[in-house]
Amino acid sequence: MLIKTREVRPSAFPRHVLNEYGVVEKVPSHWDLLPPGDAALSLRIKRDGPSLTVIELRGRKRFSRGIWAPADRIEALRAELLSEREAPSYQKKLEAGRRRRAATQESYTKDFRDAVLDYLGFHPCHLAQAERLADRVTAHAVPVGSGTVARTERIPIGERAAAATLAWMRHQTTAYDDMVIPRVRGRRRAVRRMLVQRSLQLLSGYRSGRAVDTGTCPLHAALAAASLSARTDL
Repeated sequence: MLIKTREVRPSAFPRHVLNEYGVVEKVPSHWDLLPPGDAALSLRIKRDGPSLTVIELRGRKRFSRGIWAPADRIEALRAELLSEREAPSYQKKLEAGRRRRAATQESYTKDFRDAVLDYLGFHPCHLAQAERLADRVTAHAVPVGSGTVARTERIPIGERAAAATLAWMRHQTTAYDDMVIPRVRGRRRAVRRMLVQRSLQLLSGYRSGRAVDTGTCPLHAALAAASLSARTDL
């Protein structure tokens, strides 16, 4: 008998899962599958009693495929949560949370852009290009859900800014996106290291204050294309 919340894997058989021992296990007949998508309800289901959280592994990534739990418990907790969400106090709390997150995001956006400018360290004669590049990197990297290095808290913001800048340049100023890279272990990492060196060489010209040939500079071309795209979208 199932007596606790467990993590399992999907099975090829309907209403079956692979348990923690890799053995096919049948789901109780009175249980239903709660689809992923409602984090609050999922949390309550797991806290309230026995359940099976179905996680599919693809490489290092984990994908939720729902939670098996007693059908009556799912319906009762869903109704309970719906009632709470319709209450005026909940709506006020929700709105306060949105304002708080928006303020936090605005503050982080400014801090991240400043960190990008610090990393760039362009000569004053190239300050306009630094401002434009910082805007582009920030707009790409900072949005919630972007999945970029800018959203991690595991490294200092300065390192995030540097990594995000070099990642933007890899995609915008090199042919990386069109390269056909053999599926050989370590090859893609080696290509990225090589492109990082190219990007650093490109940045060094702007940092030293040397005159830039705008006709051949890939960074100038990328920023010009980005500006044109932004105007077109307006």
